[in-house]
Amino acid sequence: MMTMLLSRLVLFRKEVVQLWKAFWAPETPVHLKAATLFVAFYLVNPFDVLPDFIPLLGWVDDIVLVPLMVSWIVSRLPVPAYAGQRGKTVDGKARRR
Repeated sequence: MMTMLLSRLVLFRKEVVQLWKAFWAPETPVHLKAATLFVAFYLVNPFDVLPDFIPLLGWVDDIVLVPLMVSWIVSRLPVPAYAGQRGKTVDGKARRR
C-alpha cells in the first residue's frame, strides 16, 4: 500500500513537471492550457466540491481530484516538442565497446 502511494506520488511529480513545460510550449493546444489554469485555480479557490472546513473530507477532494485532473490533462498532451530540448534521445548510432 505504501509503495503504491509512493510510486503514485513520484508519478504525480513527473506529471506536474511535464504539465509545467507543456504550458509554456507553443505547440500545446489552448484548451489544455486553460484546463491547467483551471486546476491551479481549483487549488487556490476557497470554493471546493467538499468545503475544507469539514475535517478530513475537505482535503480528500483536493488529494484525489487534483492528481486525477493533472493525469487527464497530461494524457491528452500532443507528442511534446519540448521533450527534445536536451538533445536527441535516440539517434541510432550507439555502439557497444
